[in-house]
Amino acid sequence: MAGHSKWANIKHKKAATDAKRGKVWTRLIKEITVGARMGGADIATNPRLRLAVDKAADANMPKETVQRAILRGSGGLDGASYEEVRYEGYGINGAAIIVECMTDNRVRTVAEVRHAFSKFGGNMGTEGSVAFMFQHCGQFFFAPEVNEDALMEAALEAGADDVIALDEGGFEVTCGVHDFAAIKDKLEAAGFKAEVAEIVMKPNTETEFAGDDAVKMQKLLDALENLDDVQEVYSNAVIDL
Repeated sequence: MAGHSKWANIKHKKAATDAKRGKVWTRLIKEITVGARMGGADIATNPRLRLAVDKAADANMPKETVQRAILRGSGGLDGASYEEVRYEGYGINGAAIIVECMTDNRVRTVAEVRHAFSKFGGNMGTEGSVAFMFQHCGQFFFAPEVNEDALMEAALEAGADDVIALDEGGFEVTCGVHDFAAIKDKLEAAGFKAEVAEIVMKPNTETEFAGDDAVKMQKLLDALENLDDVQEVYSNAVIDL
């Protein structure tokens, strides 16, 4: 896998996220609400809520908005009741796609996701059709100027599973889902703040796209990501931007 493609995609995703801040806030409010409902309002004992609150801080969401979402999730305020649902499918040339949603109306959501797949050259799959091609894990990306030896030492000492040097520079660190918060804290204490730090569905293998297929695949992914009920879209496609 060409490292330059991966690093370019990371920067593209960050830029796209910054450009859609209002939508990002809406998604984070849902994540905070559901996280608080499922695990309680205390971020010290609720890793999922802690991650969502950290993301909200990175997205410059006002603390009052975060607190309202926590209260709504933990029963202190009335509001919509969201549930999590995952859809799986195939993109251009059979590329695997996972679409994670939070919705208060499953019928609406599945119709919108199916329409996006069919309109842009993909196909909805059944539950489990592509999930086996991904690993649920913690993932960190660090910029190319980071000292590799120091990062590797800090990451392995913190309990990370792997440290991967990307071809064009930059580093990827992976870890178990339940270790994510503790490893993030240890890395930051050692002076390493990631460009991206998330719990993700990481593809076990990747497929490169270029030319017309890359354009078509990007349109499909963008269409899915732009749906109101979609939280995250994961794919094994690496698009040459």
